Amino acid sequence: MLSPYEIMETIRMIEKEKLDIRTITMGISLRDCVDPDIKRLSTKIYDKIIKYAGRLVEVGEEIELEYGIPIINKRISVTPVSLIAEALDAAEEDYLRIARTLDQAARETGVDFLGGYSALVHKGYTSGDHRLINSIPTALKETERVCSSVNVATTRAGINMDAVRQMGQVIKETADLTAAQDGLGCAKLVVFANVPEDNPFMAGAFHGIGEGESVINVGISGPGTVKSALEGVKGEPFDVVAETVKKTAFKITRMGQLVAREASKRLGVPFGIVDLSLAPTPAVGDSVARILEEMGVERCGAPGTTAALALLNDAVKKGGVMASSHVGGLSGAFIPVSEDAGMIEAVEIGALNIEKLEAMTCVCSVGLDMIAVPGKTTAETISAIIADEVAIGVINNKTTAVRIIPAPGKKVGESVEFGGLLGKAPVMAISNFPSTSFIERGGRIPAPLHSLRN
Repeated sequence: MLSPYEIMETIRMIEKEKLDIRTITMGISLRDCVDPDIKRLSTKIYDKIIKYAGRLVEVGEEIELEYGIPIINKRISVTPVSLIAEALDAAEEDYLRIARTLDQAARETGVDFLGGYSALVHKGYTSGDHRLINSIPTALKETERVCSSVNVATTRAGINMDAVRQMGQVIKETADLTAAQDGLGCAKLVVFANVPEDNPFMAGAFHGIGEGESVINVGISGPGTVKSALEGVKGEPFDVVAETVKKTAFKITRMGQLVAREASKRLGVPFGIVDLSLAPTPAVGDSVARILEEMGVERCGAPGTTAALALLNDAVKKGGVMASSHVGGLSGAFIPVSEDAGMIEAVEIGALNIEKLEAMTCVCSVGLDMIAVPGKTTAETISAIIADEVAIGVINNKTTAVRIIPAPGKKVGESVEFGGLLGKAPVMAISNFPSTSFIERGGRIPAPLHSLRN
């Protein structure tokens, strides 16, 4: 039972500190849609999404109205399409037809994004994986709401460097095909290591093969609320800082649990997980970077930033796991440059660079996220950046990812504008020294010794 004080505190956090539920994501299994005929397969996919998610947006809006809790996004994730389309003796055009079907279903249900145009190739490819990955650039150009992800590495399997090499080429082609929108297609494409099967956040969400028929996953937010709480402990030791973050994360997660349970009950779909991630927006007062600066670093990226982020990430998890019976997804602090006003400013004034961001990803979720680099950046350099980032995930047994935009026609100091939650990305400098010979080797980087746990 909530006390009057707790109710008023929650209202204050919503109104003054930009507390919200970042997303309700319905996961839907498409495994029973498999069919060797592309027409029947597309019809089954569309019908099943409409059947399960037809009321998702309506229910989300009902909960917002009744509880006064902002729910920013309503989304869908589906079984990786490379698995569903495997039965097709299909040309690339058939995969594009599936992408268009997913986009049509997303528009019909009214969701913001639909994730799952995905492939899992951390150890090798099937013919279906090849066809899907080859189709990604065109699929992201031709669709508005479809998101794509490819898992190229796991701690148990190592790194598929053939896939890493190909994804550099896919990202470059996607940027070129969506050049009129500043390479927007790349903002809907993520390359993963150790991808989770229950992530509610885009662009990397998909409905894992270990999941049930359908599920409701919720992603929380609240960077502004955490920063506000830390303003009350200025100058206090880090023990106090950690305890303050834990208590705040508990409150935020309880709200996420409430929304998840309500959505589950009203939609008749099981509750899956609450993702504890602190997800920022470009809005002033909703920034992870500002939390780190509140801890004492003058600007995000200055010495001490990685340690501050490590504390934040750990404290959010410790507080959140006590507030929800099921925690999953990515669960940590996000540092997407274009989606965080403080990160954008730090890049623009020279406090934050890509090397520091890479160091920061060692201690948080999820990786080099929404990074814009010069349009002339080669596919091999992008692949090498991916390789570095997924190596962090493989060696540290954690999820890491790359969402990078080689901004067509743009140079360092310029920026790309996507609007909405995707925000504005300053074009960041990267090394001028090529890694072509490294990427051209291909093959697999073996799994680390500590992966042998059986």
